[in-house]
Amino acid sequence: MNASVLRKYARLIVRVGANVQPGQPVTLTAAVDQSAFAVLVAEECYLAGACRVDMEWTCQALTKLDYNYQSLETLSVVPAWKEEKMKRMATEFPCRIFLSSDDPDGLRGIDTQKMQQAQLATAPITKYYRDAIRSKNQWVIAAIPSTAWAKKVFPHQNETDAVAALWDAILKSVRVSDDPANDPIAEWAKHNDHLKKRSKWLTEQKFDYVTYHSANGTDFRADLIPQGVWHGGSDITVQGNAFNGNLPTEEVFTSPMAGKAEGKLVSTKPLSYRGQLINNFWLRFENGRAVEWDAETGKDLLTQMLTMDDGAAKLGELALIPVNSPISNSGILFYTTLFDENASCHVAMGNGFNNCVENGINMTNEECRALGINDSMIHVDFMIGADDLCITGYKNGVATPIFVNGDWAD
Repeated sequence: MNASVLRKYARLIVRVGANVQPGQPVTLTAAVDQSAFAVLVAEECYLAGACRVDMEWTCQALTKLDYNYQSLETLSVVPAWKEEKMKRMATEFPCRIFLSSDDPDGLRGIDTQKMQQAQLATAPITKYYRDAIRSKNQWVIAAIPSTAWAKKVFPHQNETDAVAALWDAILKSVRVSDDPANDPIAEWAKHNDHLKKRSKWLTEQKFDYVTYHSANGTDFRADLIPQGVWHGGSDITVQGNAFNGNLPTEEVFTSPMAGKAEGKLVSTKPLSYRGQLINNFWLRFENGRAVEWDAETGKDLLTQMLTMDDGAAKLGELALIPVNSPISNSGILFYTTLFDENASCHVAMGNGFNNCVENGINMTNEECRALGINDSMIHVDFMIGADDLCITGYKNGVATPIFVNGDWAD
C-alpha cells in the first residue's frame, strides 16, 4: 500500500475522526499484528499536539484462549489495575482511537453463555466508567485489513490480493485516494455538512412516530421522543470539540422513545456479534420490547444479546442510510457493523444516545432516561435496509414520506 496514502488515512483518523487537541492524551487501541499502522497513527497524534499516546494492544486469538481456559470466576472479576486505568480515563477524558481489524467470525466455538455471564458480572464496573465519560471525550473507530477479515470479504482471492482489495474498499469508503489533488479532510467537511442538513430537516419535523414497510416482512412503528433530535456527521463533546465517531459514516440517526415500538423488523445483512455471525434473523416487538425472534444461524447468540439486561430488548437507535450511497453501491458485504451499517438503514438494540435529546450532553444520564433514552449495557446495530424500504414520519396524524424505495423521498 502506498505510504503517502496510508499517511493521509492516519491523518484523517487523528484530525477528523478523533480531532486530537493540543495537550490532550490519547488512548490508541489496535491488534498486535497491526503495529506498523498503529505507529503511524500515534505519530500523527503527536503531530496534532497530543501530550502522550497510550497503547492498548489486543489479540483476538488470545481473547479466545482466555474464554476457553479461564474459569468463570476469574473472568467475572475486574482486576484492580484495570479499574485504575478506567478511573484515570474518567478524570483525564483522553481521545480514544480504535483500529478495528478482527476476523468477524474469529471467536466461533467459544462458550457464549460463559462470555455473557462474565460480562454481566463485570458490567456494573465497566458501565459506570463508560457512563462517566459519555459526551466528555472524542473517540473514533476506523478499520484496517487483517488477512482473516480480508479472506472473509474476498474468499476467492489469495491472501495478498484479498488484503489489497479490502484496503482499497476501506480507503474509498473514507474518501482517501492516491490522487495528489485528493484532500480527505476537505472532503469530510463537505460530507459532514450534507449529513447535518439532513438531520436538521428531520429534527425540525418533530415527528410523533415513524413507520417502516418492506416486502421482506418488515412492518414496524417506533415512537419518537418529543424533545428528540437527529444527528449526522460530526458530533461534539461537552468541551466543544468536534469529532467523527465512525469512519466511515453515511447515517442520520436518533434515539427513539424507549418502550414504544410495535411490529416486525427483518435483518438484511449478517450481524457479527461477539466475534460470531448471526444470519437471516427477525425480531417482533410488543409494547416496545422484542418479544419473539428467530435466526437461520446464531439464534442462541441472538437470544443472549436480547436478554443481557432489561434494556437489551428495547431500541436505542434508528439510523437512515439510502441504498444509493457509496458503501451500498460498492456491493461489498464487509461482515462488520462499522461498514455494513453504513450501507443500509439500521436500528440498534440497547443503549440510546444522550445527545439525541435537546441539550442532552449537559444532562445527567437519569434526566435523559426520564425523557425516553434507553439504558442498557449493550448497543448492537443490525441492518434492515432494502431496495423497497419505505419510511414515513407522522405528525398529528399527517404522513410525510422520508424514504421511498430505499432512498430519500426528496
